[in-house]
Parts: sequence; structure tokens; C-alpha cells
Amino acid sequence: MRPGNTRMLLGKPLAVKGEYKSRFTNDETLLFCMRVMVGVIILYDHVHPVGAFAKTSKIDMKGCIKVLKEQPPNNVEGLLNALRYTTRHLNDESASKQIRTMLQVQ
Repeated sequence: MRPGNTRMLLGKPLAVKGEYKSRFTNDETLLFCMRVMVGVIILYDHVHPVGAFAKTSKIDMKGCIKVLKEQPPNNVEGLLNALRYTTRHLNDESASKQIRTMLQVQ
């Protein structure tokens, strides 16, 4: 996958906010889609020179994190931890401070 194609996948996370719930009738399908989303973010962050968390990133990280945080914590805590602890560029200078704040453990 070329980095430019990632915008199509993650530019608007899981469709438009709120709309994604009506598209998936099975909770397992929604959880699967969130796992794929997190996996693609981690992969992109490892292969792109500035990563997924940079202010100039084509990925709507705020939207992706928001989608995860709207779910029951026991369903997505592992996914949030994967973003916190397995990405390369989250703590870089170029990473958005707002995104780092959104991913802080509460």
C-alpha cells in the first residue's frame, strides 16, 4: 500500500462519526474493523518517515482515537495500549501534543 492510499482508509475513520454504528449490526464486526484500523496505523507509523502522529499526517488520528474511546473500555483498552506502546513516532517532536494527550492513560 502506498502512503497516499492510507488517506482513503483512515481519513474518515470507520465512515462518518456516528454513522459507523448503523453500518455494522454485529459488535464483532465493529471490533474487527477497529482492530484493522489500529493495525494499519501501527504499520503506517513504522514505515512512514514522519509517522502517523505528525501534524502533517494524512491520517485523522483524532477521529480514530475518538472512535476507539466511544467504545466500552474493556473492548478497546488493548487497542489503545497498542497505539500507546507499539508505535515509533508518538513521542516525537513532530507528533501532535493533542493526540499524545488523547492517548494518555487516565
